[in-house]
Amino acid sequence: MAVEEPKFELIAQDGNYEIRLYAPVIIAETLVSGDMDAASGKGFRLIADYIFGNNTLAGAAAEKDSQKIAMTAPVILEPVAGSAKIAMTVPVTAEPLGAASDMSTATQWRIHFVMPAEYSMPALPKPNNEAVTLRQLPARTVAVLIYSGLNTVSQIQKKTAELDAWLQTKGIEQTGTPLLARYNPPWTLPMWRRNEIQVEIKTP
Repeated sequence: MAVEEPKFELIAQDGNYEIRLYAPVIIAETLVSGDMDAASGKGFRLIADYIFGNNTLAGAAAEKDSQKIAMTAPVILEPVAGSAKIAMTVPVTAEPLGAASDMSTATQWRIHFVMPAEYSMPALPKPNNEAVTLRQLPARTVAVLIYSGLNTVSQIQKKTAELDAWLQTKGIEQTGTPLLARYNPPWTLPMWRRNEIQVEIKTP
């Protein structure tokens, strides 16, 4: 079933590498602990619970007034810096924060879904679970490496290094940290999976 994806303007393309200008979006996000697989599953369930109806409509008189929100892709995983190094094995997108640029050093992850474009912040229902919050992201320019297959630790680090090397050859400055974006449900065959490493950059 087709799902909505964040809107962007394609600025440049070089094989599997792209430069995109994303429009502003609203995200629902949560912070979870654990290794990447465990955090991904837990975070997905928390936000899915919100969009499937564990929410309260804006201006509703009672908590029983809720609304289902359409699923979008990708799901984003963002590793949070400052925790012990772990072994690693989404779109889910993963981005190390702070000083960490190596996704294998994180034991906390911020997971988010982009909300459908039809919603403004005031129109979105309020999450009933305090672990889920809503936030507006501004327009941003992003470099992307698209690939298929399974996301093992070595694969993610390899693709992150490839994107970093490509940006260096183009003289493009990174302003963010790498994210891992996964667009497909877990039962999708590896050869058909769409994955991306994404990083925010200074507009060329």
